[in-house]
Amino acid sequence: MQALIAVLAGDGIGPEVTDQAVRVLAAIAGRAGHSFGFEPALLGGAAIDATGEALPAATLDLCRRSDAILMGAVGGPRWSGPQATVRPEQGLLQLRKALGLFANLRPVTPHPAILHASPIKAELLHGVDIMVVRELTGGIYFGDKQRSATEAVDVCRYTVVEIERVVRLAATLAQGRRRKLTSVDKANVLETSRLWRAVVERILPGEFPGVGFEHMLVDAAAMHLIRRPRDFDVIVTENMFGDILTDEASMLAGSLGMLPSASLGASGRGGLYEPIHGSAPDIAGRGIANPYATILSGAMMLRYSLRLESEALAIEAAVSKAIVSGALPADIAPPGSAVSTRAAGDAVLAALQSP
Repeated sequence: MQALIAVLAGDGIGPEVTDQAVRVLAAIAGRAGHSFGFEPALLGGAAIDATGEALPAATLDLCRRSDAILMGAVGGPRWSGPQATVRPEQGLLQLRKALGLFANLRPVTPHPAILHASPIKAELLHGVDIMVVRELTGGIYFGDKQRSATEAVDVCRYTVVEIERVVRLAATLAQGRRRKLTSVDKANVLETSRLWRAVVERILPGEFPGVGFEHMLVDAAAMHLIRRPRDFDVIVTENMFGDILTDEASMLAGSLGMLPSASLGASGRGGLYEPIHGSAPDIAGRGIANPYATILSGAMMLRYSLRLESEALAIEAAVSKAIVSGALPADIAPPGSAVSTRAAGDAVLAALQSP
């Protein structure tokens, strides 16, 4: 097949990790006889420096024409001071909204070979396989905002339609997994969460009778992710809760550098694929960033936007082989044994070429 992939490297370590993912995607395309075109564009701080905008019109146009989007990371202190009028993160939020990318999928599956990298006891990590589905275009991140010299206001707003579509997507995923859905909210305090809970209770029994579901308050979910992570299958939650909980869940896998994500709209085409980590400006340019989350995001791209399941599985298997071989970047390596960003990419490429 032919596919156009927009590459938004972004800021900080973004260009370093996306370079490795592009190498791997190009290799799998060559092996399977596909033709992938990779077209770069600016987003975030790099875009602000070049154009004054976090999401230039040319970038949005490319993303709308593309079959999928690969992104690195955006942001950094140089664009985030009190005098900043445009922030890099605004570009990403605008892109998600413009493309209707309402669901963010974040799988959490600790690799048996790097359980040492997690601060959680190894016996709690065996068999953990979680899919977090985060609503991505509503909630407090997109609500009305006001600020004066003496107060600030961020409005959290959800509509029934916004909740329905992400709950249905999460329940559909649960049907293909262990058929268990945990809906995370704060219904003891927030009216938006009470609406969220009511929608879940209406949709699940009628439309997904084979999927068991439970409600869980977000503070309890934060505790149980550490205490009993194996009990979770699919978690569905609103925007801010999902953002926070998946950063916590990354510690199950050992590092933010191990968690990929997919941001999807109604069709799947044109999805946005990115690691969940930030731009890490403190290590940018040093060649030590972990590219595995970005490479695995490329595998999710093949699965959800390009519908190339066997190729997605091949990349995931190659990353696993690279890890088992000892190609561990600094965030997951024992002291003194870390490999560079490019060496990790090389290990994945070598694994792809091996029988």
